[in-house]
Amino acid sequence: MTIPISYYLILSAIVFLTGIVGVLIRRNIIAILLSIELMLNATNINFVAFSEHFQDLGGQVFVFFALTVAAAEVAIGLAIIIALHRAKDSINIEEFNLLKW
Repeated sequence: MTIPISYYLILSAIVFLTGIVGVLIRRNIIAILLSIELMLNATNINFVAFSEHFQDLGGQVFVFFALTVAAAEVAIGLAIIIALHRAKDSINIEEFNLLKW
């Protein structure tokens, strides 16, 4: 008994849409980064599902490298958030206009 690939794709779509809604609605930098991670994990679900469906390990290897890069991204993102919090005493996205001309 195997689970159909459509179930994985529906789960991935739900997780990806949750991430998109989180990015669009939230104003907290940490919540936005978590939503971006949800979107990346949704793509990882797709890679693993198609890798299993086509009996090819290429998708699973790609997910391994994607998770490694995501861990480094989180570490750098949190370091930037800590630096911004020390400068402004807030992590609300609307209060940061450091990149505007």
